[in-house]
Amino acid sequence: MTKSINLTEGSITKAITKLALPIIGTSFVQMAYNMTDMIWVGRVGANAVAAVGTAGFFTWLAMAIILIPKIGAEVGVAQSVGKADIEEAKKYIKHSLQMIVFLAVAYGAFLILFRKPLIGFYRLGDAKIESDAMTYLVIVSLGMVFFTINPVFTAIFNGYGDSRTPFNVNVIGLIMNIILDPLLILGIGPFPRLEVAGAAVATVIAQFTVTLIFVTKASKQRELFSNLGLSRMPDLAHVREIVRLGFPVALQSGLFTIFAMCTARIIAAWGPLPIAVQKVGSQIESISWMTAGGFQSAMSAFIGQNYGARKWDRVFKGYFVGLGIVSILGVFATCLLIFGARPLFAIFIPDEEAIRYGVVYLRILGLCQLPMVIEIMTAGAFIGHGKTFPPSIVGIVFNALRIPGALLLSATPLGLNGVWWAISISSIMKGVVLSTWHIRFLRKNPDTSEFRLVATK
Repeated sequence: MTKSINLTEGSITKAITKLALPIIGTSFVQMAYNMTDMIWVGRVGANAVAAVGTAGFFTWLAMAIILIPKIGAEVGVAQSVGKADIEEAKKYIKHSLQMIVFLAVAYGAFLILFRKPLIGFYRLGDAKIESDAMTYLVIVSLGMVFFTINPVFTAIFNGYGDSRTPFNVNVIGLIMNIILDPLLILGIGPFPRLEVAGAAVATVIAQFTVTLIFVTKASKQRELFSNLGLSRMPDLAHVREIVRLGFPVALQSGLFTIFAMCTARIIAAWGPLPIAVQKVGSQIESISWMTAGGFQSAMSAFIGQNYGARKWDRVFKGYFVGLGIVSILGVFATCLLIFGARPLFAIFIPDEEAIRYGVVYLRILGLCQLPMVIEIMTAGAFIGHGKTFPPSIVGIVFNALRIPGALLLSATPLGLNGVWWAISISSIMKGVVLSTWHIRFLRKNPDTSEFRLVATK
Protein backbone atom coordinates (compact mmCIF):
# COMPACT_ATOMS: atom_id res chain seq x y z
CA MET A 1 0.00 0.00 0.00
CA THR A 2 1.36 3.43 -0.93
CA LYS A 3 2.09 5.56 2.13
CA SER A 4 0.49 8.92 2.68
CA ILE A 5 2.38 12.20 2.48
CA ASN A 6 2.69 14.18 5.72
CA LEU A 7 1.62 17.65 4.59
CA THR A 8 2.20 19.33 7.95
CA GLU A 9 6.01 19.19 7.87
CA GLY A 10 8.89 19.93 5.50
CA SER A 11 9.06 21.91 2.28
CA ILE A 12 5.70 23.40 1.28
CA THR A 13 6.54 23.42 -2.44
CA LYS A 14 7.66 19.81 -2.34
CA ALA A 15 4.62 18.71 -0.33
CA ILE A 16 2.10 20.40 -2.64
CA THR A 17 3.87 19.29 -5.81
CA LYS A 18 4.38 15.71 -4.65
CA LEU A 19 0.71 15.41 -3.77
CA ALA A 20 -0.53 17.33 -6.81
CA LEU A 21 1.35 15.48 -9.55
CA PRO A 22 -0.48 12.14 -9.17
CA ILE A 23 -3.78 14.04 -8.78
CA ILE A 24 -3.02 15.91 -12.00
CA GLY A 25 -2.20 12.59 -13.59
CA THR A 26 -5.56 11.26 -12.42
CA SER A 27 -7.27 14.37 -13.84
CA PHE A 28 -5.60 13.79 -17.19
CA VAL A 29 -6.73 10.18 -17.06
CA GLN A 30 -10.33 11.36 -16.59
CA MET A 31 -9.86 13.87 -19.41
CA ALA A 32 -8.38 11.15 -21.59
CA TYR A 33 -11.52 9.04 -21.13
CA ASN A 34 -13.58 11.80 -22.74
CA MET A 35 -10.98 12.67 -25.35
CA THR A 36 -10.64 9.04 -26.40
CA ASP A 37 -14.40 8.83 -26.83
CA MET A 38 -14.43 12.07 -28.86
CA ILE A 39 -11.57 10.98 -31.11
CA TRP A 40 -13.27 7.72 -32.08
CA VAL A 41 -16.84 9.03 -32.11
CA GLY A 42 -15.57 11.91 -34.26
CA ARG A 43 -14.63 9.32 -36.87
CA VAL A 44 -18.30 8.38 -37.08
CA GLY A 45 -19.30 12.00 -37.76
CA ALA A 46 -20.21 15.37 -36.24
CA ASN A 47 -23.79 14.19 -35.57
CA ALA A 48 -22.49 11.37 -33.39
CA VAL A 49 -20.34 13.86 -31.47
CA ALA A 50 -23.41 16.07 -31.00
CA ALA A 51 -25.35 13.09 -29.61
CA VAL A 52 -22.64 12.23 -27.09
CA GLY A 53 -22.20 15.90 -26.23
CA THR A 54 -25.91 16.38 -25.59
CA ALA A 55 -26.23 13.30 -23.36
CA GLY A 56 -22.95 14.25 -21.73
CA PHE A 57 -24.55 17.27 -20.08
CA PHE A 58 -26.61 14.94 -17.90
CA THR A 59 -23.65 12.77 -16.94
CA TRP A 60 -21.80 16.04 -16.28
CA LEU A 61 -24.66 16.98 -13.95
CA ALA A 62 -23.79 13.83 -11.97
CA MET A 63 -20.61 15.66 -10.95
CA ALA A 64 -22.79 17.84 -8.73
CA ILE A 65 -24.16 14.76 -6.99
CA ILE A 66 -20.66 13.37 -6.53
CA LEU A 67 -19.38 16.58 -4.96
CA ILE A 68 -21.47 16.35 -1.78
CA PRO A 69 -19.85 13.12 -0.49
CA LYS A 70 -16.59 13.81 -2.37
CA ILE A 71 -15.91 17.14 -0.66
CA GLY A 72 -17.14 15.74 2.65
CA ALA A 73 -14.75 12.80 2.38
CA GLU A 74 -11.75 14.86 1.23
CA VAL A 75 -12.08 17.61 3.85
CA GLY A 76 -13.23 15.30 6.64
CA VAL A 77 -10.42 12.80 6.11
CA ALA A 78 -7.75 15.51 5.66
CA GLN A 79 -8.70 17.44 8.79
CA SER A 80 -9.10 14.24 10.82
CA VAL A 81 -5.68 13.01 9.72
CA GLY A 82 -4.21 16.41 10.61
CA LYS A 83 -5.67 15.98 14.11
CA ALA A 84 -4.41 12.35 14.24
CA ASP A 85 -8.01 11.10 14.67
CA ILE A 86 -8.30 8.09 12.33
CA GLU A 87 -11.58 6.90 13.87
CA GLU A 88 -13.20 10.18 12.91
CA ALA A 89 -11.77 9.84 9.39
CA LYS A 90 -13.42 6.40 9.14
CA LYS A 91 -16.79 7.93 9.98
CA TYR A 92 -16.45 10.38 7.10
CA ILE A 93 -15.45 7.52 4.78
CA LYS A 94 -18.43 5.38 5.81
CA HIS A 95 -21.01 8.10 5.38
CA SER A 96 -19.54 9.37 2.10
CA LEU A 97 -19.67 5.89 0.54
CA GLN A 98 -23.22 5.25 1.77
CA MET A 99 -24.37 8.61 0.46
CA ILE A 100 -22.87 8.27 -3.02
CA VAL A 101 -24.37 4.83 -3.65
CA PHE A 102 -27.83 6.06 -2.69
CA LEU A 103 -27.56 9.23 -4.78
CA ALA A 104 -26.14 7.40 -7.82
CA VAL A 105 -28.97 4.84 -7.91
CA ALA A 106 -31.62 7.55 -7.56
CA TYR A 107 -30.09 9.80 -10.22
CA GLY A 108 -29.49 6.95 -12.67
CA ALA A 109 -33.12 5.85 -12.37
CA PHE A 110 -34.27 9.44 -12.94
CA LEU A 111 -32.25 9.76 -16.16
CA ILE A 112 -33.60 6.50 -17.55
CA LEU A 113 -37.23 7.28 -16.72
CA PHE A 114 -37.16 10.83 -18.14
CA ARG A 115 -34.67 10.38 -21.00
CA LYS A 116 -37.09 11.55 -23.72
CA PRO A 117 -38.05 14.94 -22.26
CA LEU A 118 -34.48 15.51 -21.07
CA ILE A 119 -32.98 15.04 -24.53
CA GLY A 120 -35.99 16.75 -26.14
CA PHE A 121 -35.15 19.90 -24.17
CA TYR A 122 -32.44 20.71 -26.73
CA ARG A 123 -34.77 20.62 -29.76
CA LEU A 124 -32.01 19.16 -31.88
CA GLY A 125 -34.37 18.66 -34.81
CA ASP A 126 -32.75 15.37 -35.88
CA ALA A 127 -34.39 12.07 -34.87
CA LYS A 128 -31.17 10.06 -35.27
CA ILE A 129 -29.14 12.38 -33.02
CA GLU A 130 -31.87 12.34 -30.39
CA SER A 131 -32.12 8.53 -30.51
CA ASP A 132 -28.35 8.11 -30.19
CA ALA A 133 -28.26 10.59 -27.30
CA MET A 134 -30.97 8.66 -25.41
CA THR A 135 -29.16 5.36 -26.00
CA TYR A 136 -25.91 6.78 -24.66
CA LEU A 137 -27.71 8.26 -21.65
CA VAL A 138 -29.43 4.98 -20.69
CA ILE A 139 -26.25 2.89 -20.90
CA VAL A 140 -24.20 5.33 -18.82
CA SER A 141 -27.06 5.60 -16.30
CA LEU A 142 -27.01 1.84 -15.77
CA GLY A 143 -23.39 2.19 -14.67
CA MET A 144 -23.91 5.37 -12.65
CA VAL A 145 -22.82 3.79 -9.34
CA PHE A 146 -19.37 2.97 -10.77
CA PHE A 147 -19.12 6.33 -12.51
CA THR A 148 -19.76 8.22 -9.25
CA ILE A 149 -18.16 6.10 -6.53
CA ASN A 150 -14.68 6.20 -8.09
CA PRO A 151 -14.19 9.97 -7.52
CA VAL A 152 -15.23 9.47 -3.88
CA PHE A 153 -12.62 6.76 -3.41
CA THR A 154 -10.12 9.11 -5.07
CA ALA A 155 -11.06 11.92 -2.64
CA ILE A 156 -10.63 9.62 0.37
CA PHE A 157 -7.11 8.60 -0.64
CA ASN A 158 -6.20 12.20 -1.55
CA GLY A 159 -7.40 13.51 1.80
CA TYR A 160 -5.26 10.87 3.49
CA GLY A 161 -2.26 12.15 1.55
CA ASP A 162 -2.00 9.19 -0.83
CA SER A 163 -2.62 10.51 -4.34
CA ARG A 164 -0.56 7.82 -6.08
CA THR A 165 -3.03 4.98 -5.51
CA PRO A 166 -5.95 6.74 -7.28
CA PHE A 167 -3.65 7.60 -10.17
CA ASN A 168 -2.50 4.00 -10.63
CA VAL A 169 -6.04 2.65 -10.41
CA ASN A 170 -7.51 5.16 -12.87
CA VAL A 171 -4.71 4.52 -15.39
CA ILE A 172 -5.81 0.90 -15.58
CA GLY A 173 -9.35 2.04 -16.37
CA LEU A 174 -8.07 4.41 -19.05
CA ILE A 175 -6.05 1.67 -20.75
CA MET A 176 -9.15 -0.51 -20.85
CA ASN A 177 -11.20 2.36 -22.30
CA ILE A 178 -8.57 3.08 -24.97
CA ILE A 179 -8.65 -0.57 -26.03
CA LEU A 180 -12.43 -0.94 -26.01
CA ASP A 181 -13.37 2.36 -27.72
CA PRO A 182 -12.26 1.60 -31.30
CA LEU A 183 -13.38 -2.01 -30.99
CA LEU A 184 -16.92 -1.18 -29.93
CA ILE A 185 -17.44 2.17 -31.69
CA LEU A 186 -16.14 1.16 -35.12
CA GLY A 187 -16.72 -2.61 -34.88
CA ILE A 188 -13.16 -3.82 -35.42
CA GLY A 189 -12.63 -7.57 -35.84
CA PRO A 190 -15.37 -9.73 -34.28
CA PHE A 191 -16.90 -6.80 -32.40
CA PRO A 192 -20.15 -5.23 -33.67
CA ARG A 193 -20.16 -1.60 -34.82
CA LEU A 194 -22.07 0.12 -32.00
CA GLU A 195 -20.99 3.73 -32.72
CA VAL A 196 -22.39 6.02 -29.96
CA ALA A 197 -23.60 3.07 -27.86
CA GLY A 198 -20.10 1.57 -28.09
CA ALA A 199 -18.57 4.63 -26.45
CA ALA A 200 -21.01 4.31 -23.54
CA VAL A 201 -20.44 0.57 -23.10
CA ALA A 202 -16.65 1.01 -23.14
CA THR A 203 -16.85 3.73 -20.47
CA VAL A 204 -19.11 1.68 -18.18
CA ILE A 205 -16.87 -1.42 -18.42
CA ALA A 206 -13.77 0.66 -17.67
CA GLN A 207 -15.41 2.39 -14.68
CA PHE A 208 -16.66 -0.94 -13.31
CA THR A 209 -13.11 -2.26 -13.46
CA VAL A 210 -11.80 0.79 -11.60
CA THR A 211 -14.38 0.28 -8.85
CA LEU A 212 -13.33 -3.34 -8.37
CA ILE A 213 -9.68 -2.34 -8.04
CA PHE A 214 -10.51 0.44 -5.56
CA VAL A 215 -12.43 -2.04 -3.41
CA THR A 216 -9.44 -4.40 -3.50
CA LYS A 217 -7.03 -1.59 -2.55
CA ALA A 218 -9.33 -0.45 0.25
CA SER A 219 -9.47 -3.96 1.72
CA LYS A 220 -5.67 -3.84 2.06
CA GLN A 221 -5.62 -0.37 3.66
CA ARG A 222 -6.95 -1.43 7.04
CA GLU A 223 -6.00 1.78 8.85
CA LEU A 224 -8.66 3.66 6.92
CA PHE A 225 -11.18 1.06 5.76
CA SER A 226 -11.42 -1.60 8.48
CA ASN A 227 -14.66 -1.89 10.48
CA LEU A 228 -16.44 0.91 8.65
CA GLY A 229 -19.88 -0.53 9.35
CA LEU A 230 -21.26 0.23 5.88
CA SER A 231 -24.32 -1.94 6.54
CA ARG A 232 -25.27 0.05 9.64
CA MET A 233 -27.56 3.08 9.56
CA PRO A 234 -25.80 6.45 9.13
CA ASP A 235 -25.86 8.97 11.96
CA LEU A 236 -27.40 12.33 11.22
CA ALA A 237 -24.55 14.39 12.69
CA HIS A 238 -22.02 13.18 10.09
CA VAL A 239 -24.57 13.30 7.27
CA ARG A 240 -25.32 16.95 8.14
CA GLU A 241 -21.62 17.81 8.29
CA ILE A 242 -20.92 16.18 4.92
CA VAL A 243 -23.88 18.03 3.40
CA ARG A 244 -22.71 21.30 4.99
CA LEU A 245 -19.28 20.89 3.44
CA GLY A 246 -20.33 19.54 0.07
CA PHE A 247 -23.69 21.10 -0.74
CA PRO A 248 -22.51 24.63 -1.68
CA VAL A 249 -19.93 23.21 -4.09
CA ALA A 250 -22.43 20.67 -5.43
CA LEU A 251 -25.02 23.41 -5.94
CA GLN A 252 -22.46 25.46 -7.85
CA SER A 253 -21.55 22.48 -10.02
CA GLY A 254 -25.16 21.56 -10.67
CA LEU A 255 -26.14 25.10 -11.57
CA PHE A 256 -23.01 25.39 -13.73
CA THR A 257 -24.20 22.39 -15.73
CA ILE A 258 -27.74 23.75 -15.97
CA PHE A 259 -26.38 27.12 -17.15
CA ALA A 260 -24.21 25.26 -19.66
CA MET A 261 -27.27 23.36 -20.90
CA CYS A 262 -29.11 26.66 -21.37
CA THR A 263 -26.09 28.04 -23.21
CA ALA A 264 -26.05 24.93 -25.40
CA ARG A 265 -29.66 25.59 -26.31
CA ILE A 266 -28.65 29.08 -27.44
CA ILE A 267 -25.81 27.55 -29.46
CA ALA A 268 -28.21 25.01 -31.02
CA ALA A 269 -29.82 27.88 -32.95
CA TRP A 270 -26.76 27.69 -35.24
CA GLY A 271 -27.26 23.95 -35.82
CA PRO A 272 -25.65 20.72 -34.48
CA LEU A 273 -22.12 21.57 -35.69
CA PRO A 274 -21.46 24.33 -33.09
CA ILE A 275 -22.64 21.92 -30.36
CA ALA A 276 -20.09 19.38 -31.53
CA VAL A 277 -17.45 22.13 -31.74
CA GLN A 278 -18.09 23.24 -28.17
CA LYS A 279 -18.00 19.63 -26.94
CA VAL A 280 -14.63 19.00 -28.56
CA GLY A 281 -13.32 22.47 -27.71
CA SER A 282 -14.18 22.04 -24.04
CA GLN A 283 -12.32 18.73 -24.02
CA ILE A 284 -9.21 20.45 -25.36
CA GLU A 285 -9.62 23.33 -22.92
CA SER A 286 -9.89 20.81 -20.08
CA ILE A 287 -6.13 20.33 -20.36
CA SER A 288 -5.76 23.43 -18.20
CA TRP A 289 -8.77 23.25 -15.89
CA MET A 290 -8.30 19.58 -15.07
CA THR A 291 -4.62 20.19 -14.34
CA ALA A 292 -5.63 23.08 -12.11
CA GLY A 293 -8.17 20.73 -10.55
CA GLY A 294 -5.25 18.57 -9.45
CA PHE A 295 -3.76 21.54 -7.62
CA GLN A 296 -7.21 22.32 -6.22
CA SER A 297 -7.39 18.88 -4.58
CA ALA A 298 -3.77 19.12 -3.43
CA MET A 299 -4.38 22.57 -1.95
CA SER A 300 -7.55 21.35 -0.24
CA ALA A 301 -5.72 18.41 1.36
CA PHE A 302 -2.68 20.55 2.24
CA ILE A 303 -4.71 23.27 3.96
CA GLY A 304 -7.06 20.69 5.48
CA GLN A 305 -4.26 18.79 7.20
CA ASN A 306 -2.43 21.93 8.35
CA TYR A 307 -5.68 23.51 9.48
CA GLY A 308 -6.41 20.36 11.51
CA ALA A 309 -2.88 20.50 12.96
CA ARG A 310 -3.28 24.27 13.64
CA LYS A 311 -0.18 25.14 11.63
CA TRP A 312 -1.41 28.51 10.42
CA ASP A 313 1.92 29.67 8.97
CA ARG A 314 1.92 26.75 6.50
CA VAL A 315 -1.70 27.49 5.62
CA PHE A 316 -0.81 31.08 4.65
CA LYS A 317 2.41 30.30 2.81
CA GLY A 318 0.95 27.28 1.06
CA TYR A 319 -1.66 29.31 -0.80
CA PHE A 320 0.90 31.66 -2.34
CA VAL A 321 3.14 28.76 -3.34
CA GLY A 322 0.18 27.19 -5.15
CA LEU A 323 -0.71 30.54 -6.72
CA GLY A 324 2.73 30.80 -8.29
CA ILE A 325 2.62 27.26 -9.65
CA VAL A 326 -0.81 27.52 -11.31
CA SER A 327 0.04 30.94 -12.77
CA ILE A 328 2.77 29.28 -14.84
CA LEU A 329 0.22 26.69 -15.93
CA GLY A 330 -2.29 29.39 -16.94
CA VAL A 331 0.18 31.28 -19.12
CA PHE A 332 1.22 28.06 -20.85
CA ALA A 333 -2.42 27.09 -21.52
CA THR A 334 -3.15 30.50 -23.02
CA CYS A 335 -0.26 30.21 -25.44
CA LEU A 336 -1.21 26.63 -26.36
CA LEU A 337 -4.86 27.40 -27.15
CA ILE A 338 -4.17 30.63 -29.04
CA PHE A 339 -1.19 29.54 -31.14
CA GLY A 340 -1.94 25.81 -31.45
CA ALA A 341 -5.71 26.01 -32.03
CA ARG A 342 -5.85 24.54 -35.55
CA PRO A 343 -3.67 21.43 -35.11
CA LEU A 344 -5.27 20.70 -31.71
CA PHE A 345 -8.84 20.81 -33.00
CA ALA A 346 -8.06 18.91 -36.20
CA ILE A 347 -7.11 15.88 -34.11
CA PHE A 348 -10.75 15.38 -33.15
CA ILE A 349 -12.91 16.36 -36.13
CA PRO A 350 -11.06 16.36 -39.47
CA ASP A 351 -13.66 18.56 -41.16
CA GLU A 352 -12.62 21.98 -42.43
CA GLU A 353 -15.82 23.79 -41.47
CA ALA A 354 -15.71 22.34 -37.95
CA ILE A 355 -12.03 23.28 -37.66
CA ARG A 356 -12.79 26.91 -38.58
CA TYR A 357 -15.40 27.10 -35.82
CA GLY A 358 -13.09 25.31 -33.40
CA VAL A 359 -10.11 27.61 -33.96
CA VAL A 360 -12.19 30.68 -33.06
CA TYR A 361 -13.59 28.95 -29.97
CA LEU A 362 -10.16 27.95 -28.66
CA ARG A 363 -8.58 31.35 -29.25
CA ILE A 364 -11.34 33.23 -27.43
CA LEU A 365 -11.33 30.77 -24.50
CA GLY A 366 -7.54 30.88 -24.45
CA LEU A 367 -7.68 34.44 -23.10
CA CYS A 368 -9.28 33.36 -19.80
CA GLN A 369 -6.96 30.49 -18.89
CA LEU A 370 -4.81 32.30 -16.30
CA PRO A 371 -7.66 33.69 -14.17
CA MET A 372 -9.55 30.42 -14.59
CA VAL A 373 -6.79 28.24 -13.09
CA ILE A 374 -6.28 30.77 -10.28
CA GLU A 375 -9.98 30.54 -9.47
CA ILE A 376 -9.91 26.73 -9.42
CA MET A 377 -6.87 26.53 -7.13
CA THR A 378 -8.28 29.23 -4.84
CA ALA A 379 -11.51 27.26 -4.50
CA GLY A 380 -9.39 24.36 -3.18
CA ALA A 381 -7.84 26.67 -0.59
CA PHE A 382 -11.27 27.76 0.66
CA ILE A 383 -12.46 24.13 0.73
CA GLY A 384 -9.45 23.10 2.84
CA HIS A 385 -10.58 25.61 5.45
CA GLY A 386 -14.06 24.11 5.35
CA LYS A 387 -15.29 27.39 3.80
CA THR A 388 -17.18 26.19 0.73
CA PHE A 389 -19.55 29.18 0.46
CA PRO A 390 -17.20 31.77 -1.17
CA PRO A 391 -16.17 29.72 -4.22
CA SER A 392 -19.73 28.54 -4.64
CA ILE A 393 -21.36 31.97 -4.61
CA VAL A 394 -18.74 33.45 -6.95
CA GLY A 395 -19.16 30.55 -9.35
CA ILE A 396 -22.96 30.65 -9.28
CA VAL A 397 -23.21 34.41 -9.85
CA PHE A 398 -20.79 34.66 -12.76
CA ASN A 399 -21.88 31.40 -14.39
CA ALA A 400 -25.48 32.62 -14.28
CA LEU A 401 -24.42 35.84 -16.00
CA ARG A 402 -23.23 33.78 -18.96
CA ILE A 403 -26.80 33.28 -20.15
CA PRO A 404 -27.84 36.94 -20.51
CA GLY A 405 -24.29 37.68 -21.67
CA ALA A 406 -24.56 35.05 -24.41
CA LEU A 407 -27.99 36.28 -25.48
CA LEU A 408 -26.87 39.91 -25.65
CA LEU A 409 -23.51 39.36 -27.37
CA SER A 410 -24.84 36.79 -29.85
CA ALA A 411 -27.47 39.34 -30.94
CA THR A 412 -24.65 41.66 -32.06
CA PRO A 413 -22.53 41.23 -35.21
CA LEU A 414 -20.42 38.81 -33.14
CA GLY A 415 -23.13 36.17 -33.63
CA LEU A 416 -22.06 32.75 -32.32
CA ASN A 417 -18.70 34.16 -31.23
CA GLY A 418 -20.59 36.33 -28.73
CA VAL A 419 -21.46 33.15 -26.80
CA TRP A 420 -17.78 32.23 -26.58
CA TRP A 421 -16.92 35.76 -25.39
CA ALA A 422 -19.59 35.57 -22.67
CA ILE A 423 -18.01 32.36 -21.35
CA SER A 424 -14.48 33.76 -21.46
CA ILE A 425 -15.31 37.08 -19.77
CA SER A 426 -17.19 35.37 -16.93
CA SER A 427 -14.21 33.08 -16.29
CA ILE A 428 -11.91 36.09 -16.05
CA MET A 429 -14.21 37.75 -13.52
CA LYS A 430 -14.45 34.61 -11.37
CA GLY A 431 -10.68 34.39 -11.07
CA VAL A 432 -10.25 38.04 -10.15
CA VAL A 433 -13.07 38.14 -7.58
CA LEU A 434 -12.38 34.83 -5.82
CA SER A 435 -8.61 35.29 -5.49
CA THR A 436 -9.16 38.82 -4.11
CA TRP A 437 -11.70 37.43 -1.62
CA HIS A 438 -9.31 34.72 -0.43
CA ILE A 439 -6.36 37.05 0.03
CA ARG A 440 -8.58 39.36 2.11
CA PHE A 441 -9.77 36.32 4.10
CA LEU A 442 -6.17 35.32 4.90
CA ARG A 443 -5.20 38.82 5.92
CA LYS A 444 -8.24 39.29 8.19
CA ASN A 445 -8.35 35.78 9.64
CA PRO A 446 -6.69 35.85 13.10
CA ASP A 447 -5.38 32.34 12.52
CA THR A 448 -3.18 33.47 9.62
CA SER A 449 -2.77 37.23 9.91
CA GLU A 450 0.02 36.98 12.48
CA PHE A 451 2.14 35.18 9.87
CA ARG A 452 1.45 37.66 7.07
CA LEU A 453 4.67 39.63 7.34
CA VAL A 454 6.82 36.50 7.74
CA ALA A 455 5.25 34.79 4.76
CA THR A 456 5.72 37.74 2.43
CA LYS A 457 9.33 38.51 3.28
